[in-house]
Amino acid sequence: MLPEQSAKFNCFRIAQKELALFFSSPIAYLFIGAFVAVTLFIFFWGEAFFSRNITDVRPMFEWMPVLLIFLCSTLTMRLWSEERRSGTIEYVHTLAVPLWHFVVGKFLSCLVLLGLALLITIPLPITVSLLGELDWGPVISGYLAVMLLGSAYLAIGLAVSARSDNQIVSLITACVISGLFYFIGTAAITDFFGHQGAEFLRQLGTGSRFNDITRGVIDIRDLYYYLSLTLVFLALNTYYLEQERWVSHDKTAHHIHWQLLTALLVVNLLSANLWLSQLPQLRWDTTAGKQYSISQATKHYLTQLQEPLLIRGYFSEKTHPLLAPLVPQIKDLLEEYQVIADGRVRVEFVDPQQQPELEQEANTAFGIKPMPFQVADRYQASIVSSYFNVLVQYGDEHEVLGFRDLIEVNARAESDVEVLLRNPEHDITRAIKNVLQNYQSAGNLFDTVKQGLTFTGYISANDKLPEQLVIFKQTITEQLDKVQEKSGNKLAINFVEPEENGGKVAQQIADDYGFQPMATSVFSDQAFYFYLTLTGGEQVVQIPLDDFSQASFERNLDAAIKRFATGFTKNVALVTPSAAPYGYGAASASFSQLERMLGAELNVLKEDLSDGSVSGQADILMLMAPKSLDEKQLFAVDQFLMKGGTVIAATSPYSVNFTGRSLSMSPVDSGLSNWLSHHGLTIENSLVMDASNAAFPIPVTRNVGGFQLQEMRMLDYPYFADVRQGLNKDNLITSELPQLTMAWSSPITLDDNKANVSYTPLISSSAGAWTSTSLDIMPTVNQLGETSYNAQGDTGKQLMGVIAQGQFSSYFADKESPLLAAKTEQATGTKTVTDNESDSAETSESTQLDVSSVIKHAPDSARIILFSSNDFVQDQVLQLTGGVSQTDYLNSLQLLVNTVDWSLEDRALMSIRSRGNFNRTLPPMEHNEQLIWEYGNYILAFAMLAVIALWDRQRRKRKQRQYLAWLAQ
Repeated sequence: MLPEQSAKFNCFRIAQKELALFFSSPIAYLFIGAFVAVTLFIFFWGEAFFSRNITDVRPMFEWMPVLLIFLCSTLTMRLWSEERRSGTIEYVHTLAVPLWHFVVGKFLSCLVLLGLALLITIPLPITVSLLGELDWGPVISGYLAVMLLGSAYLAIGLAVSARSDNQIVSLITACVISGLFYFIGTAAITDFFGHQGAEFLRQLGTGSRFNDITRGVIDIRDLYYYLSLTLVFLALNTYYLEQERWVSHDKTAHHIHWQLLTALLVVNLLSANLWLSQLPQLRWDTTAGKQYSISQATKHYLTQLQEPLLIRGYFSEKTHPLLAPLVPQIKDLLEEYQVIADGRVRVEFVDPQQQPELEQEANTAFGIKPMPFQVADRYQASIVSSYFNVLVQYGDEHEVLGFRDLIEVNARAESDVEVLLRNPEHDITRAIKNVLQNYQSAGNLFDTVKQGLTFTGYISANDKLPEQLVIFKQTITEQLDKVQEKSGNKLAINFVEPEENGGKVAQQIADDYGFQPMATSVFSDQAFYFYLTLTGGEQVVQIPLDDFSQASFERNLDAAIKRFATGFTKNVALVTPSAAPYGYGAASASFSQLERMLGAELNVLKEDLSDGSVSGQADILMLMAPKSLDEKQLFAVDQFLMKGGTVIAATSPYSVNFTGRSLSMSPVDSGLSNWLSHHGLTIENSLVMDASNAAFPIPVTRNVGGFQLQEMRMLDYPYFADVRQGLNKDNLITSELPQLTMAWSSPITLDDNKANVSYTPLISSSAGAWTSTSLDIMPTVNQLGETSYNAQGDTGKQLMGVIAQGQFSSYFADKESPLLAAKTEQATGTKTVTDNESDSAETSESTQLDVSSVIKHAPDSARIILFSSNDFVQDQVLQLTGGVSQTDYLNSLQLLVNTVDWSLEDRALMSIRSRGNFNRTLPPMEHNEQLIWEYGNYILAFAMLAVIALWDRQRRKRKQRQYLAWLAQ
C-alpha cells in the first residue's frame, strides 16, 4: 500500500472508530439534539421568525458563532483527555503510525458529527422556500460558513484537550480560547480603537468574518482564514502529542527540528492571511441578482467617463458604534469601483480630523460638516462629532452623500436597532450619474446627441398668421441659425407650409400627429398652422408654445434636444392634491416620501394644470390622487398624451380619511373617469378585497390581572391586497418586486374593442379576491381580538394596475378647445367696463395672444400607466402598511419609481435599485397555519434524529453478527 493510501486508510479508520464511540454513548445524541433544539428555539422563538416576516434563514446563522463555541468544546473535551486518563495514550505513542493520522482522524469524526447536526436543520430553509421566495445563495454560503467555523473551533478544542488530562479544564480552556477569537472582532472590543485598528481586529474575529459569508459573499480571504486556524491548531495538536514522546527534557536536534518545523508552519499559515488581504477581488457573490457585486449598469456609467472621477470617503476614526462596521463595507465597494474603472476612478479615504487642510476644504468647498453622535459605554455617555460622508467629484461638479443617504435603520424593538447600508452601489452610482449629467449639461448639448436631428416647423404663410406669430417666427429662425452653428451638422432645419399642394402636408400631419388648424378664438375665421417638432430616428417631440418669447423658445428647444441626448436628468411633472386650509375638512393626502424618492434621481416639477397645459420641460406627467379636474386641466392631460407623452395616474373613485384613531372612506371625483373610459380604462365603483392580504396594525386592549394593557396587533385586512403571483414578471416595472401591498384599490375593466391600443396588465389580485361597495373600512375586532371577513359574491382575479399604449384618440377630438372656449366666454360676458378698462384690455390683448387647437390622436409612443388606488403611496398609508416594524413600506414607492424609469428607458439605475435590500416577505398566514409549519419542523427534526439512531442500531447489530460469525469460524 502506498504511503498516501496508508495515511487515508489510517485516518478514515480512526475517524470511523471515534464515530462508533460517539454513538455508543449518549454524547453524539446529546450533541446533535442540543444543536438542533437550540437552533430551532432561536429561529422560531428567539428571533420570532413569523413576526419578523422575512423570507430568509439569517436567524438560524446569527447565533452560530456563539453556539458552536460551547458545543464544539463539549464535543472535543474528552478526545485526548480521556485517552490520557485511561492510559490508552501510551498505545498511541508506541504504534508505528504517524501522530498526525490520529489527529486528523479524531478531527474528521467531530466534523462528521457536526455535519449530521447541520443536516437535520435542512428542513428549516426548505420550509422557508415553500412559504416564500428564498434566496438559496446565502443559505448555501451560510452552511459553508458553519462548517468552516466549526472546524476551527474543533481544532482548537482538540489542541487544548491534548494538553490536559482533565475534561472540565479542557472544556473551560477551549471555550475561553474560542471565545477570545470570537469577541476580538465584536464591537465590545473594536469600539476602543480607530478604523484601522478596529478593522484589523475584525479581520481576526471569527464572528465578524462569519457574518460576511452568511450574507452570501464567499471571499477567498475568509475561507483561508478559517482553514489557516484549523491547520494551525491541528499542527499544534500534533506537536503537543509529539512532546509527550520525548524522554529527555533537554533539547536535542530532534526536538529543535520539530519546534522549527511547527513554528515555520504556523507562521506561514498565518502570514498568508496578510498576503491575501491585498487581493480584495477574490470573492464570489452567491446572492440572487449578485446584490453585492458591481453591476453592468454601473460599469456602463463608468465607461462614459472622459476624465478621472474622484471618490473620496470622509470617515472619522471615532464614530458611532453602529456606523463603524459599515465603514469597511463601503471601502471594499469603493475599491471595486477603482478596480473596474481601469484608471478612470480614483478612490481616497481620509480622516478630516487628522488632516486639517482636507477638513477645511471639505467644510468650505463641499459643505461637509461633522455630525454629532451620542456615544455611551459602561462608564460614561459623550457626544462625538465625526464624519461619515462620500464625495463624488467629476470636473467642477460634485455631489456629497451623508450617512442619511447611505444607511437604513430597522427598529425591531426599542432597544433592538439594526443599522445597515441601504443600497450603497445604487446611491454611489446615482451620484456618479448626476455629476456626469451636470458636467455634460454645462457644455454643448449636441456633444451628447448621438444622432442627427431635424427641426420641422409646420407653419402657415405669413399672411395667414396673426401679427404676433409672424414676429415669433422670425425669432425662431434667428435662434435656430445660432443653434445649428453649434450643432456640428447634427441639426437640420425645415419649414413647411401645410396648406401648399392642396393641403397634402396638412392631411399627413393630421393623420400622423393629429395636428389640426389653430385659431385665436372659437368664432374666428382665421385658421392657420403653427406646430414645431424635433425628430430623431423614429422619435418625434413636439415643442410647445408658451408665451411666444425668445427665452421660452430657447428653454423648450433645449428640453426637446435633451430628450435625444444621453446623460441628462429627466423632469417629472407631479400633480398632487392641494393642501386644504387649516380647519377646513380633512387634511389632504401627502406624498412627501414619493417626492423625495423621485427627487433623488429626477427633477420633480410641481405642476399646475390650471392654465390648460403641461410644462414643456416635462418628460413624464404623474397624477397622484387627482381631485375634481376641470375641463382645462383635463385638456392639459389629454394633449400631453396626444403629443406622445406618458401619463402615470394613481386614482380611484374613493379616498381614505384619517381622523384621530378612526378610518373612513368617502367617494371622490377625480375628473379623469370619463377620460379614462374613453381610452378603454374603466375603474369600477367598488373596492378590491383579497383573501391573500397584508396585515393591518391596530391597538388592542387586554385585561391582565385587572390592568388594562394596550398592544399593537397585526390583523387580517382584505383591503390591503397582498400581491405576489399577480405581479407581471415579464415587465421590468414589476418583475423585480418580491411583493406589493395595494391599499384600498378598485378593479379596472379594459375595453378590448380599442383597435389601436394595447393593454399590458401589471398588477392583479389573487384568485380569491372579491369586490365590495361598502365604505365601512374600519377593522372590526371580536372578543378574541380577531377579525373575520367573508367573501361576498363571486371571487376571481381583479386588475389593479395596467399599461395602455398606442394611437389614442383625443377626448376633445370632436370638441372645441377649452382654452378658446374659456376665452370666448370671458369676451362675451355681460360685465360692463369703462373706457379706460377697455383700452387696458386691448393693450393686453395686443401683447398676449391665445392660440390653441386640438391634437386629435397620439403617436404610437403615447402611454397611460394606471394604478387604481388614490392612497397606496401616500405617507400615512406607507406607515400603516409598514406594520409595527417602525419602518415605512417602500415596495409601492419602488413600483412608481420603476414606472418612471421604465417610461424614460433609464433601466440602468432601475436594475441597480432592484438589487437593493428588498425584504422578501412571507405570505399572510393564519396563526394555526404558522403553528403547523413550526411544529412540523420540530417533529421532522425529531424524526431525523430517530432515523440516525435506528441506523446506528442496525449498524451495531450488523457488526455484532459479523463478530459472532468470526468467533464461530
